[in-house]
Amino acid sequence: MLTHSVFFKLKFPQGSSEEREFLQAAAKLASIAGVQNFKSLRQLSSKNNFDYGLTMDFQSQEAYESYNKHPDHMTFVANF
Repeated sequence: MLTHSVFFKLKFPQGSSEEREFLQAAAKLASIAGVQNFKSLRQLSSKNNFDYGLTMDFQSQEAYESYNKHPDHMTFVANF
């Protein structure tokens, strides 16, 4: 099992419509074939500069590579 993790700070204000749009679009990544255990995380600690995280598991490197090239993932990356 492989885990892909991304941690980030949004340029949009918390509670904004842009934040909601981003989080809704990110949640759709869970429906891409091969994605397992998708989680959208909110950072609570003041010890770092990140506000959010996305994690997901893949059964194999091939499954991750398929996800990484998937049109929905590529559109998400291009738009956000």
